[in-house]
Amino acid sequence: MFVVLRKKTVLRCAAAGLTLILAAFYTAGFLTGPVSLYAVNNETEKKYIKWVDFTVPYTVLKETLKLDIKSYGQEVRLNWIELLAYLAAKYGGNFKRYKKSDLDAVVKKLNEGMTMEEIAKGMKYYDYYLEAYTAVLGGFVGEYEIEVDDPDNPGRKKFVKKYGLKAFSPIAKGYSYTHYDDFGDSRTYGFKRKHLGNDLLGAVGTPIIAVETGKIEVMGWNRYGGWRIGIRSLDGKRYYYYAHLRKNHPFNNSLAEGDIVTAGDVIGYMGMTGYSTKENVNNIKTPHLHFGMQLIFDESQKDGINQIWIDTYHIVKLLEMNKSAVWRDPERNDYFRVYRMIDPVIPD
Repeated sequence: MFVVLRKKTVLRCAAAGLTLILAAFYTAGFLTGPVSLYAVNNETEKKYIKWVDFTVPYTVLKETLKLDIKSYGQEVRLNWIELLAYLAAKYGGNFKRYKKSDLDAVVKKLNEGMTMEEIAKGMKYYDYYLEAYTAVLGGFVGEYEIEVDDPDNPGRKKFVKKYGLKAFSPIAKGYSYTHYDDFGDSRTYGFKRKHLGNDLLGAVGTPIIAVETGKIEVMGWNRYGGWRIGIRSLDGKRYYYYAHLRKNHPFNNSLAEGDIVTAGDVIGYMGMTGYSTKENVNNIKTPHLHFGMQLIFDESQKDGINQIWIDTYHIVKLLEMNKSAVWRDPERNDYFRVYRMIDPVIPD
């Protein structure tokens, strides 16, 4: 009995000591809620987000996107990213708590004339989630022009103006693939690490599509990703990583580092390359595309130790709504998109 009492006493003392330590850190400003999600660049003194856990399910992405598109041109505009940020702030980022009635309630308030600023006032984490989710989804929706078949001139196309999802699936239309949520799974080649992407399993040669309009930052080989291409969104916030491309002919031959690609363009072909220090080697057992998205709030994060890679599984599911049709040019031995697109984010 005496020993049990001593153990309880020790535990109580330890708990009290921990409470005092946490209180001291809080008073000193080290534990102030969302501050723990931010860092400061010592050179520029810029405060930036250092951590994002994107867990929004496909069903919620689809529902809020539908509300955004439906409200286009209406008196009350609904912004899907604002709606998602509100829900994330309400649930503390845990969308397992999601209820459709919560979304309906905030939409009702907006339609009655309230602003999101008024509704979210006092929500401690709303601004954080708004900035974080804007970084994830900021280039996905907007106005654009795209070619369609011209019914008045058979065999010809014409451009039409649209508003909606202008990001594309990374897999071309007409090509099948399978995937599951493998983000965070263990990988051991080279060193033990977590998988920071979503593997889309398909056939060698499947045309790979640029998800978003951006600038090609890197094309070439590395020992982990094999032949890979990295594309940066034009707002600088998203870096798309497409890896394990096809041996001998990994990229669309019309492309080079520094080029601007438009969402929906064919950028390369699915393969099995990688896991080798020797270039142009198939050392992956199953053909697949490794698709990753890195968020960049400060340039120090791009290749530094504070990289932010998010789970893209539900994003890939959403992008199934928009797939780019392609055709093969036998003279150039490459695939190209069927319907061209004009994205206003590209400078004239």
